[in-house]
Amino acid sequence: MSNNYPHPIIAREGWPFLAISLVIALAVSAWCLTWAIPFWIIFVFVLQFFRDPARVIPQEAGAVLSPADGRVIKVERTTDLYGEREAILVSVFMNVFNVHSNRSPVDGVIEKVQYFPGKFVNADLDKASSENERNAIVLKTSAGQTVTFVQVAGLIARRILCYVKAGDALSRGQRYGFIRFGSRVDVYLPLDATVKVAIGDKVRATETILAKLA
Repeated sequence: MSNNYPHPIIAREGWPFLAISLVIALAVSAWCLTWAIPFWIIFVFVLQFFRDPARVIPQEAGAVLSPADGRVIKVERTTDLYGEREAILVSVFMNVFNVHSNRSPVDGVIEKVQYFPGKFVNADLDKASSENERNAIVLKTSAGQTVTFVQVAGLIARRILCYVKAGDALSRGQRYGFIRFGSRVDVYLPLDATVKVAIGDKVRATETILAKLA
């Protein structure tokens, strides 16, 4: 099953940046092709950063899908402060070359959405989860299980975008937000969930199964 998007393969969040970088590259090219090379490189970088391809959505029962592309940097038992419980944390770090569209890991109804202003330290660091700007979504599945997923800003990420609110229903693989220019997503799972990834694993949003709910 593929996820249907209301926009082409390039995320709508990137359209203004693409337009600006293209106009500048074209303008400089008309003046001097040699000087225009750096601007075309910038345009290509912006183009790849804002790519947002549709993904095939696994239909396995109880599957928790990766909400982001990137690399697993943490798998541990910890406290989910947003869902107010003990939980298993799986963190996915996104560098500037990953797709930065964020997608729901499970089906369910959002209980609350919390935004926290904060710092912009390297999202690969442990303290980023508690000190950086972040946006947390606490979701309840139809089976009554709580899954929390948190968008965390990074060193050069300056904008977290979230398009959902409490009471909204999300389906697995559904696009719900975007983080610009390097960041991470923390996923808090019930203690009886079975984690299917390990630290260092590369994952793809929607297509990679992070864990299975009991």
